[in-house]
Amino acid sequence: MRSQAAFQEQHLSREVETSEDDGDLEDAGDDVKGSSSLDATRELVSMWRQAGRLVPQEMTEEEVRTLADLTTKSSRKKYLKYLAIKEGHKLARKEKQQQKKADREALMKESKMLDSSTEEEGDQDGHKIKNKMFLQFWDRSLDKLLAWRTAQAMQFGQPIVFDMSYESNMSRREIENTVSQLLEVEGWNRRAVEPFHLHFCNLHPGGLYKKELLKRYGAETWDRLLITSTEQHYIDVFPREELVYLTADSPNVLHRFDHSKVYIIGALVDRSIQSGLSLANAKRLKLTTARLPLDQFLHWDMGAKNLTLDQMIRIMLTIKDTGKWEEALQFVPKRKHDGFYQKQKKTEVSNNRPRTVKNHKPRQNADVFLESEGKDTGRIFKKQTMNTFSNDRMTGKNSTSKSLPAATKLRTSFKSHMEAIKAPDKSKMWWRDE
Repeated sequence: MRSQAAFQEQHLSREVETSEDDGDLEDAGDDVKGSSSLDATRELVSMWRQAGRLVPQEMTEEEVRTLADLTTKSSRKKYLKYLAIKEGHKLARKEKQQQKKADREALMKESKMLDSSTEEEGDQDGHKIKNKMFLQFWDRSLDKLLAWRTAQAMQFGQPIVFDMSYESNMSRREIENTVSQLLEVEGWNRRAVEPFHLHFCNLHPGGLYKKELLKRYGAETWDRLLITSTEQHYIDVFPREELVYLTADSPNVLHRFDHSKVYIIGALVDRSIQSGLSLANAKRLKLTTARLPLDQFLHWDMGAKNLTLDQMIRIMLTIKDTGKWEEALQFVPKRKHDGFYQKQKKTEVSNNRPRTVKNHKPRQNADVFLESEGKDTGRIFKKQTMNTFSNDRMTGKNSTSKSLPAATKLRTSFKSHMEAIKAPDKSKMWWRDE
């Protein structure tokens, strides 16, 4: 079986080489050769499937053509593995949806049985019981409310532009990932309290972006979508002085959100991290650039400062509504940073709180209380009994000087000396003794 697959692969590679060498053939001959190469590709995939390799069960005509265009064996294997994994995820989603549908139907049957039983009980009492208003209101009116907000944003809202001119800088898989993020962008913007007016500029009809969007949404849903998609460049749609290109490589920091500006986000997903691509595009057009204040608020740990498109739209929606970067930057993945700078300073001050020593007046029994702040337990009082200066000199102990501050030691020694002078047995001064 494997030998047959190898022979089929060699045959396919020979056909590809002959098709590259014979470029001056007629159109009819090219069509026949193209159909034969596609048939050979299908047979090769079926042979690999029977041999137990990781290949998809079903392939579209476009996927077969893409596979036929690949020239190396490793590239074919990787592409077929990608299609097989993608097909597995799709089947898993379908099974999950079918399970949810079955559970939902079972719940509906149970609810109908309960409703029928309650209606029978209500008929016996002379009235019917129905309580379905809130569910019907949620299903009907929430979608209309969100659509109304988005329509109002298209008329009066602040525009935000997604630059769709990066098809040549991405692979097909990266473009699919970009379109998935654009779907998330449209969903988050639609559910916002004050949504943006989304503009998809440089969206060509025959481009990969448009094909993938039509594939995901469908033609009817795409026509009813409340966004503005155009082939025109954004410099032809908006005034140049109002445009601000958001890129992680910009030297300028966006300290404050400006409601009069039109912010541009590059619709780019580059796994290889092509740094400076969007900045070069903005400089070539002589546009103002800015980057998010990630270094000013976040202790960045690792990785590049490039964020996904859905994270960018959530950050921009939050900073537009609140004007606070602390709330907006909560949507930055926590795996990339160690937290906010201000929070870290507060925790460091609370953990390393300086201890203050307060000396109170001594009582009659010469007890002194030292007040100190503990780390977690508020105030702790330590009672220390002080010996007089004369006893310390007689015994030769120096515990007071080690445990007490200098001011307290001098004050207590002076007091003990004065008490010793005023004692009745020592009425004379020491210098008058003979």
